Amino acid sequence: MSSLSCQWLCGAYVYPSGRFFNLSSSNTSTSSLAGFTIYCSNSQFTPGLGPGSSKNDLKFVLHDALDASGVNTTHARIAREGFCSQVRKLSNIERETSICINRGVDLGKAALYIAAEDDSLVSHSSVPLPVDDFLERLDHLSMGYCSRYSSSFTSSPEHFIHCLEKYLYVNKGFRRTGVTNQSEPRALYLHSVLTHRSGSASLLSLLYSEILKMLRLWGFLSFDNEVFFPHDSSSTPRGYCKQKTKESDQSHVMTTQSLLEEMLKDLKDAFWPFQLDHTKSPFLRAARAANCSESTNDSDESAFELASVKAALHRLERGVWTSVRFGDMRRALSACERLILLQTDPKELRDYGALLYHCGFYKEALQYLTVYQDGQKESLDLIDNVEEEEALEKLMIRLNLILMEEGWSPPTDNKSFLRNNSEPW
Repeated sequence: MSSLSCQWLCGAYVYPSGRFFNLSSSNTSTSSLAGFTIYCSNSQFTPGLGPGSSKNDLKFVLHDALDASGVNTTHARIAREGFCSQVRKLSNIERETSICINRGVDLGKAALYIAAEDDSLVSHSSVPLPVDDFLERLDHLSMGYCSRYSSSFTSSPEHFIHCLEKYLYVNKGFRRTGVTNQSEPRALYLHSVLTHRSGSASLLSLLYSEILKMLRLWGFLSFDNEVFFPHDSSSTPRGYCKQKTKESDQSHVMTTQSLLEEMLKDLKDAFWPFQLDHTKSPFLRAARAANCSESTNDSDESAFELASVKAALHRLERGVWTSVRFGDMRRALSACERLILLQTDPKELRDYGALLYHCGFYKEALQYLTVYQDGQKESLDLIDNVEEEEALEKLMIRLNLILMEEGWSPPTDNKSFLRNNSEPW
């Protein structure tokens, strides 16, 4: 097995059951993901069974695993509950609603609950992130525009947009930051963006849309504006008058669902523990680390990889759990779990299963990968990536062999979050 394969965590956190994740509420989304219907029944995330669900529970492992290692996850669980409280409001209509007119989901709260959970996971602070204080700061941002540019409310839409962008990007100094890896993680969290004025395209779009929504709520806007989300690596989100929308603009319109997905994927990509070769998907990089995918013969990269692994191991043995080149398993797992709850792409089940394999949760990993594979078979979709499918098959074969090994059980030592997997052979 590759030296990247590691035993990070232990324990299990029971979440939704079988083929149905339960996230129930009166506003529950009716959409499904690979045969799943998701409910969030209460603050304890008690699984609820849906029709046709199986008796085998799927498990989210992160919080209980950290508890088992001595890390108090009380604040992280409360923040996850807050995030789920917003996800419950995602009806089918709300998922496709532009972020500029969305009223069901409080995107600012959702983003801050994401930040609060991850802050608790990595800081181990006895004090939770003050979500309400940062929501107040977000409101002050809108009020600040009113006091500085009140004359723009009676001007043309073009002049209003010019004033708003001058306020946001010049007066307040917000700027776009590239986040290809975790070297600038604060650009991925709303509380840090509000503090340091530097953020990802998704969070700057959130700020832009929140100001528009507040101004509309206060009755200051008499026309409809939309936010143009940039798909390049350097442009900032810009506004435009909706009446002048072109067909080419549609791919740049962010909906409530797409913005949440973009924020979480930014986190997942930044903290994915296998950062080498970004031409490959996260899953293939994880499979390669498990020797379940063909690797390149780049000797320079291989030498660098080995040196980086040794350096990362040294840091991790001293209690430093992150590495710029090798991500952060805790935050990668939390991003994957939230993406699964969001129900956007069945591949999130597969990617989460790959991480669980590297954590030594072989039974849970196989369950997630099996559910993903079964869902793909039922959907009758054509295979869009043969390499990924072959890597998935190899990984599932390995997991079945591990679980078939008589007398195998997970290691009981959870003191170290990075160690070689104790596979039975």
